[in-house]
Amino acid sequence: MPEIPEVQALTEALAQRTLGHRIQRVALADLSALKTVDPPLLGLRGAVVDDIARQGKFIVWSLVETTGEQLFLVIHLSRAGWIRWVDKPSDTPPKPGRGPLALRLAFGNVDGSVIGGVDVTEAGTQKRLSVYVVRHLSEVPGIVRLGPDPLDEAFTHGELALILDNAGGKQIKGVLRDQSVIAGIGNAYSDEILHAAKLSPYAAAGKLTTDEREALFDAIQSTLRAAIARAAGSAPETLKAEKKAAMAVHGRTGQSCPVCGDTVREVSFASSSLQYCPTCQTGGKVLADRRMSRLLK
Repeated sequence: MPEIPEVQALTEALAQRTLGHRIQRVALADLSALKTVDPPLLGLRGAVVDDIARQGKFIVWSLVETTGEQLFLVIHLSRAGWIRWVDKPSDTPPKPGRGPLALRLAFGNVDGSVIGGVDVTEAGTQKRLSVYVVRHLSEVPGIVRLGPDPLDEAFTHGELALILDNAGGKQIKGVLRDQSVIAGIGNAYSDEILHAAKLSPYAAAGKLTTDEREALFDAIQSTLRAAIARAAGSAPETLKAEKKAAMAVHGRTGQSCPVCGDTVREVSFASSSLQYCPTCQTGGKVLADRRMSRLLK
């Protein structure tokens, strides 16, 4: 699932290509992806991109219609979604339900010449990718529910302490992944953050010591900022591989921890899993693999 570093890199890459350009064509290939009906998706034709930004894991295009009114195109890639730039987007309407394509946009100059486009795709069959066309961002439920961005200047040691206190006995892994608590961190980077902070994923958030809270704050900042720096300037098609290659524990079950050399372990759940290093994070204890646990929802 794309998280803060990948969504930020995608947003920057799309900004370089689409800012100031007009949406020439719009083609929806997966009807289930579109979560709004008014304004209509086809109403985006002719709108000019005046900004593009990240909010949590959401990519937000700010658009100016031919009438001068503002619209927002909001995309949440969910677990299996992705965006790729296409130099020569097809002008043949896609057939709904055929392949991974969910949405295709073609961008052009004021004179009508097409400069390229984006294909928004989703692998697998779960179909969780979401596309919204709204007049106000408050019309996107997921954005309304977002907690603070951990890379915002307002996210301080004190802000994190308040979050941990409010979480009480909840396990820190779940707290980090809860988008209404902290925006933009998912399964992969929560594993990496907890490994860097030397914390068990099962640790009770509200019971972390002062030193553990400081270590967690520093790990959030250093892990995410380092990943953003690595991803900066990368082509969208290389981001997934670069993310995987940089992981210390996530996705590396059975491999050696790069810090201590212990074997990276895994705990599996109904629809996800976490990875950790026993020596670095749990005092050598191997956590029980309760596959049907409801820790992570």
